[in-house]
Amino acid sequence: MTVIVLTNCPVGLRGFLTRWLLEISPGVFLGAPSARIRTVLWNEVRQYAGPGRALLAYQTDNEQGYTFETHDHAWHPADHEGLTLIRRPNADAPRAAQRPADVPRQGWSKASRRRRFGGR
Repeated sequence: MTVIVLTNCPVGLRGFLTRWLLEISPGVFLGAPSARIRTVLWNEVRQYAGPGRALLAYQTDNEQGYTFETHDHAWHPADHEGLTLIRRPNADAPRAAQRPADVPRQGWSKASRRRRFGGR
């Protein structure tokens, strides 16, 4: 099973993929092509994606039972002890470094604030 997800890609690329895969939702393609065809399709997607992003997920013989690849994403696959995980950029890091230690983050519950600050 192969899944390709396109975001902000040219319409022509979507048309090309419908030759081999079924578009089950806008930009989401599903099918079971051979490994050779999957490689050709992914190379075409990477070449013609333009300003868009793309994800490829497919079955493989590993612990997870699948693997995935990304193209022009901020999120990237990362191997962690044999498992493939997604590494996301930490957008809150600069703001968290500037926040004083005694100011709680927005959105905490009242109970959490009481535990953290000793019953206030």
